[in-house]
Amino acid sequence: MSERHGGGGLIIFATFLVGMVLSQLPLPDMLVWARPEWIVLILIYWVMALPHRIGLGSAFMLGVLMDVVRGSVLGLSALSLTLIAFFVLVLYKRLRMFPLWQQSLMVLVLVGINQLLFHWMQSITGTTGDSLLFLLPSLVSALVWPWLYLLLRAVRHTFYIQ
Repeated sequence: MSERHGGGGLIIFATFLVGMVLSQLPLPDMLVWARPEWIVLILIYWVMALPHRIGLGSAFMLGVLMDVVRGSVLGLSALSLTLIAFFVLVLYKRLRMFPLWQQSLMVLVLVGINQLLFHWMQSITGTTGDSLLFLLPSLVSALVWPWLYLLLRAVRHTFYIQ
């Protein structure tokens, strides 16, 4: 085997870094609720593609980092991302077999669970509103999933990440 096979930790980190930047970019007021959950989408992809490398520990550390970046209560994102990573770890063999449109439906459910959990935890801390618009990112994320999946798969194959 070539020395180029198997690495790619820096590339995986770079994709999460790009996701963090995309999740923090300012948007017009009317589009704020329609922002895809970039970190959750990228996490779903990497856990599904490389479950032996990206798992619960990675999700927890990423969630703590997201809490620091967002300035939210420490542990909210960590818990929700760890739970999503757990669900994907349980389902990754099935998710790989689904066509992209069925994967998008599963992403809709997974990101919806993430949004519900995050909203519930924020309501406990008293930092949330009463609108159901918090579920809109799950729909937008499901629509973005096929293109993000193809892009990340191309990155994985280009850099021989295994």
